[in-house]
Amino acid sequence: MSGIVPLLPLNHAWIRRAAEHQARLTMPAGALGRLLDLGQQLCAIQETLRPTAEPAAVLVMAADHGIAVEGVSAYPAEVTGQMVANFLRGGAAINVLARRQGARVLVVDMGVRHPLLARHAPESHSEFVGELRIAPGTANFLHGPAMTAEQTMQAVEAGRRVVAERLAPQGIRVVALGEMGIGNTTSASALTAALTGRSAASVTGRGTGLDDAALAHKIEVIERAIRLHFPNGSNSVDALTILSAVGGFEIAGLVGASLEAAARRMVLVLDGFISSVAGLLTARIDPDARGYFVAAHRSVEAGHRAVLEALDLTPLLDLGMRLGEGSGAALALNLLGSAADLMRDMATFDSAGVSRSTD
Repeated sequence: MSGIVPLLPLNHAWIRRAAEHQARLTMPAGALGRLLDLGQQLCAIQETLRPTAEPAAVLVMAADHGIAVEGVSAYPAEVTGQMVANFLRGGAAINVLARRQGARVLVVDMGVRHPLLARHAPESHSEFVGELRIAPGTANFLHGPAMTAEQTMQAVEAGRRVVAERLAPQGIRVVALGEMGIGNTTSASALTAALTGRSAASVTGRGTGLDDAALAHKIEVIERAIRLHFPNGSNSVDALTILSAVGGFEIAGLVGASLEAAARRMVLVLDGFISSVAGLLTARIDPDARGYFVAAHRSVEAGHRAVLEALDLTPLLDLGMRLGEGSGAALALNLLGSAADLMRDMATFDSAGVSRSTD
């Protein structure tokens, strides 16, 4: 990929301009609540008072995790490849939800251990990228780093390339971030513990539906990993080193995609726990990226609340979801589209001939 586009902070003058325009719209002040905040953010990202949330794409990055051999998931590793095939056939939840929103689904194999040769169905409105896979899954981070430093940077660069070479040429304005990978909630919990300093027990959930005994085992695995990789604590450890130690190829890919998309002034919609962890890593690498994030929903995963608090983001939805794939982010696309439409299409008091409040 040719030169990296610089990531610039949001110009808050555009937020002020958007707020001034909203004050002239035919409604009581603040009557549309957080839709107005979204509209202001869209205006600042796109530097216009006529923003758009279309076209949108759902970026699903898939990879396997070596930690899965420790019995931290209720599903076998083969499911990652099987679900990628399902995405390409158009039969997964994310396909259904993305079609409802008019968004295409871009599926990227970052390191699926058991890929399937599935027939791609054109009617699925999905696209597949298979040439960027790093390796057939990460290493078991109980025995060493999940990824080498070189693999981590390769995965980040792959994420950048997907945005620069696949999404930007299509004029994509909004990117919903999704993922697939058996074992990735264990990786995300370990990343969250290292990034926030919270205990493994407080940021680890049931993932694919673990019972109490399996959850206790999952927490113990993460605690062992934290002691192994950060014996002196993780406060002074940089984000990329933490990512290499206990991360995943798909999480690193989402970091690269987020950096590139923000640099190209795309809105980044974080889905649930996994993609929000990628967002937190991105913000630790470049704090200016945070202004381009929208938190779609609050999942039931224990660590997601900690990540949202660290990012200082309030999610749009709280539906008790925990699927991943970008499913919650796809649902939020409608709200973003509505916020953009209101900025562009709603009449002002003057244009509609409506009297203003005298208060």
